[in-house]
Amino acid sequence: MTVEEKLAQLYGLWAGASADGAEVAPHQHEMTAPPRLGELLPTGLGQLTRPFGTAPVDPALGALSLLRTQRMIAAGNRFGIPALAHDECLAGFAAWGATAYPVPLSWGASFDPGLVRETAAAIGRDMRAVGVHQGLAPVLDVVRDARWGRVEETIGEDPYLVGVVATAYVRGLESSGVVATLKHFAGYSASRAGRNLAPVGMGARERSDVVLPPFEMAVREGSARSVMHAYTDTDGIPSAADAALLTGLLRDTWGFTGTVVADYFGVEFLRTLHGVAGDDADAAATALGAGVDVELPTVKTFGAPLRDAVAAGRVPEEVVDRALRRVLAQKAALGLLDDDWSPVPPALAAVSAEDGTAEDGAAERLRGTVDLDSPGNRALARRLAEEAVVLLANDGTLPLTGGGATAAGGGAGLPRIAVVGPQAESPTAVLGCYSFPVHIGAQHPGLDPGIELPTLREALAAEFPDAEIVHAEGCGVDTPDTAGIPGAVAAARGADVVVAALGDRAGLFGRGTSGEGCDVPDLALPGAQQQLLDALLDCGTPVVAVLLAGRPYALGRAAAQAAAVVQTFFPGQEGTRALAGVLSGRVAPSGRLPVSVPRLPGAQPSTYLAPPLAGRSAVSSIDPTPAFAFGHGLTYTAFAWSDLVVDTPSAPTDGQLALSFTVTNTGQRRGTEVAQLYLHDPVASVVRPVQRLIGWARVTLGPGESARVSAGVPADLASFTGVDGRRIVEPGALELRLASSAAEADTRLRAAVELTGPVREVDHTRRLHAEIEVAGALPAH
Repeated sequence: MTVEEKLAQLYGLWAGASADGAEVAPHQHEMTAPPRLGELLPTGLGQLTRPFGTAPVDPALGALSLLRTQRMIAAGNRFGIPALAHDECLAGFAAWGATAYPVPLSWGASFDPGLVRETAAAIGRDMRAVGVHQGLAPVLDVVRDARWGRVEETIGEDPYLVGVVATAYVRGLESSGVVATLKHFAGYSASRAGRNLAPVGMGARERSDVVLPPFEMAVREGSARSVMHAYTDTDGIPSAADAALLTGLLRDTWGFTGTVVADYFGVEFLRTLHGVAGDDADAAATALGAGVDVELPTVKTFGAPLRDAVAAGRVPEEVVDRALRRVLAQKAALGLLDDDWSPVPPALAAVSAEDGTAEDGAAERLRGTVDLDSPGNRALARRLAEEAVVLLANDGTLPLTGGGATAAGGGAGLPRIAVVGPQAESPTAVLGCYSFPVHIGAQHPGLDPGIELPTLREALAAEFPDAEIVHAEGCGVDTPDTAGIPGAVAAARGADVVVAALGDRAGLFGRGTSGEGCDVPDLALPGAQQQLLDALLDCGTPVVAVLLAGRPYALGRAAAQAAAVVQTFFPGQEGTRALAGVLSGRVAPSGRLPVSVPRLPGAQPSTYLAPPLAGRSAVSSIDPTPAFAFGHGLTYTAFAWSDLVVDTPSAPTDGQLALSFTVTNTGQRRGTEVAQLYLHDPVASVVRPVQRLIGWARVTLGPGESARVSAGVPADLASFTGVDGRRIVEPGALELRLASSAAEADTRLRAAVELTGPVREVDHTRRLHAEIEVAGALPAH
């Protein structure tokens, strides 16, 4: 291959599928004006960027457009190499008409990696069916400051939860033949003041013990085939220029063999934002040398600037060859280099690779023939949404029927429900910023979303057919206008119960209250929503506060005074039905908080994963204690934890501790307890968090039933980065805490244990999980 042909495999072209199934056309972006596809054909093309996630297109016509474009690309270069097509899949395939699943923060709230894996496999099947090879998900950033706009894209504030759930997603996506892309590597979520694309000031220990473990798990256990670098710099080193991170740690230590792709325009940002490159050639040479293999979203620095740098001897051709081998190996694994490769995707299998795609009638025959929102997809979306609903507080008002409603007969004894608030009648209140109707549809006013999006009022009307539903908006999501609050209060006073629907509007770069670039100065409810909520609390009618949001918010006195508080994190297209089911009792709430809910809006950054100095003290006037702790969630039944047996109270630093205990449903309803296992290290050679999650079990039981939970805890789980930067396991006393949340009061059982012997150094081959088994539990569904 010539240098030009080699480089062509190392960049993408941002092109959107056309509405009539014609060849794709370049997408213009303020950062660059890429060449037309035809100009690139003689040398080939590495990737096609977001063929479905750029503009609304019927899925079948998008597949036809991609088919035709791939045929052109393969025919246009000497080696017949097609492009690898990638798209977004953060909360479902980001294509018009595709199922909108709950956002990743809801995956974390479910504490159900098996269901997340099943969901990811379904997403992957839909992508692969229309010709997409790579998905830009999951996000493995650990929440460090909830003011950051992209909290909705994360899985939570605990690295173990993030790692386990993200790895499940990776396995599901990869099982469908789609390349999973881990992002953002590494530290993006730790930006100062929670500002998007701001510098990161964390130390090496926080990076090693909090930020990196989820990526390590997903590489080692998920076998992810791609990693996307972060935009940010850490201690002055941009991720895209960090050879120690992208090559030394990722490849040489962890053994990663896939491709490292640039976050969009991230290579050029080395010049424009970071100031570590003098020109585009310098930026390309720096990124390529550090270990970035593919420039996305479109050809810029890896094109002519890098070609000229190679010709001038500024970049050795061997460095280009290194990235090329990785790209071609991935294409080979996807079958793109096979002699019998065909551009026809499975969804268009009835269309011959030679016939039926060129004549004028092909597009109209295909329109509407590809379903990306199947009943099976919607069932998965509904299950995940139901498991992700978190009941934060309840004085007995919920469930509203008292005895468990059905969709056909709910609402008995509730003749009038007031549904108020800005989220009550918003179809998109359940969607995050990377869902297609928000991400792309917002740019096309009047566009049909392509999926059914019942509002919360509509879902409640269906759930409670015998009840009268009255509605008042009260206020907007983010406006200061309070003129509608008196009307909402009047509606509330005439009702038996108030459902206050509050939260966020997802958007991008300031066009919403949550989402990429929608950072906030504090965690007060947006706009006049807190004023509305307070006014409703004063009206005398029981208030059920329902949050449809992308991040946790302080709720003021509602945290203690509302009849109930129900938290969801953009639960997807089935989210309002899931909420209605929880409110009626048809669905037993089982979600747990993946992030703490603050008591004060300004006590940030704050996370449970912190040392004693981060807690409440007499020497500071700010109390960061959350209103609801990480891992918290109530049910409609009660559970007792008992009969703790510490089978192995002492073990060497290369051994394993063991314990078991019983969970019993002491209530009158079937329910799910999430038994969480935390490690407390009271004395260590460096400052440690008070406790950290090392395992959990979802235990579903009927009334009066019990299950025995056993846990084997490898000493490796007590490892941390020591004084000299080595990861070690120290001997000494530990405490294993069995708890229903990270709050001190929610520790149900404690096991005093000890590690003995010498200090032991561990590496990336250490054990990452406790062995947790549950005997006697019921199936979750």
